[in-house]
Amino acid sequence: MIRRTIRDIAAMIGADHATDLPETSVQGVCTDTRTVTPGALFVPIRGPRFNGHHYAADALAKGAAAALWEKGEPGRPDHPAVIEVDDALAALQRLAREYRRQIGATVIGITGSNGKTSTKDMLAALLSTTFRTHKTNGNLNNHLGVPLTLLGMEENTEMAVVEMGMSALGEIAALATIAEPDAAIITSVSEVHLGDLGTRERIVQAKLEIVGPLRPGGLLAYCGDYPQLEEEIGRSGFRGKRIAYGVQPSNELRPLHWRADDSGFAFVLDEREPDKFAAPIHGRHQMVNALGAIAVARHFGVPEQSIREGLYGAALSGLRNEVVRVGECLILNDAYKSNPASVRAALQTLYDFRKPKRKIAVLGDMVELGEESEQLHRDLGRELDPGRIDLVVTVGASAARMGEEAVPRFGADRVAICADKEQAIARLLRETLDDCVVLLKGSRVLGLESIEQALRDKGAVGR
Repeated sequence: MIRRTIRDIAAMIGADHATDLPETSVQGVCTDTRTVTPGALFVPIRGPRFNGHHYAADALAKGAAAALWEKGEPGRPDHPAVIEVDDALAALQRLAREYRRQIGATVIGITGSNGKTSTKDMLAALLSTTFRTHKTNGNLNNHLGVPLTLLGMEENTEMAVVEMGMSALGEIAALATIAEPDAAIITSVSEVHLGDLGTRERIVQAKLEIVGPLRPGGLLAYCGDYPQLEEEIGRSGFRGKRIAYGVQPSNELRPLHWRADDSGFAFVLDEREPDKFAAPIHGRHQMVNALGAIAVARHFGVPEQSIREGLYGAALSGLRNEVVRVGECLILNDAYKSNPASVRAALQTLYDFRKPKRKIAVLGDMVELGEESEQLHRDLGRELDPGRIDLVVTVGASAARMGEEAVPRFGADRVAICADKEQAIARLLRETLDDCVVLLKGSRVLGLESIEQALRDKGAVGR
């Protein structure tokens, strides 16, 4: 984490009267008094319903070495280590960019509609075999999370893998300007942002904002299975090194032979190198994410054997294709978020499971899809395969449209349309769940992971 004097920090953010401040050492940055650590810099962040300035005095009393304070804000603490700035968030972002420059670590930025966090986790695992590597914690990928990620780097960090999310045009450009990446990955483009951006064209445009701030000679790795992304990159005028990865034959990096099932995935990239790349990670889409991680790891010189070892040992963040056994039941917990592309990927993962005799899909609302929401839910309902799913359970008013479309092909006895997760739990507990795999997939707001806990509490045995 950042370790500088108060004067150094004031100079890094361009604050007035930096030389008037004490030389006290600062270690780390925090924005929440509940997690303040001795010696930290407290940054007061404003939100729709809170003002961090109200907690600055408390942070200093708890041991923070210094605090930022916006000019004109009343109630300034009577403390010698208060650094006045015009905008606390902007100052935090400037501090992060300057620290990134001083450290000199190689930064890889990752964006995409789906797969950002899993790709980040896999890439960090590959790079860690060879370099001192830092990565985004969880999904701290926004205007606040990215600077905090950069400021969390140790001085000797060699590689930093930084996830970048967005909900509007201009946000990725702003984040990439702070991080100044040496390489970038675009994992996917899908309907997840339709509610915010309105059109698929604007979604692609937003993701490509990561390219502009790439450092000279930087690498762009992207999933070439999305034709619209490929076309827009070609029109963008990008002249740096780029590599397309994916399963389609047109990609430069693609698996020649592969499998994805309940034991994970494995694939071969070169007939002359028959040793497989493999991981006990579920989902064909995760294999594609692994290709993006491999492309960047190779670019920075990670040896092939180290890539294989790092990939096999990679651990993904929670609620992303987690497989949990409860008695004789397997629960495929993919409840972190949901959109049409990620639902299709989750369903394919369910279909690929070979061993359990019965398969149940618990599908919740997909939120923030804008005016196309009902149609997108209905489209997915029509795609559900009655030959590969034994029971469909929908959760929420929007997901009910999936169930309505599924009933004519499944029959009413194989589709349960539930208003909420409590109804879904009650329906599942009436099933005999032995030798069964249950997929949990829904937008984060639904909290479908609580279904897993309910099944655990009942031992996943139907009544």
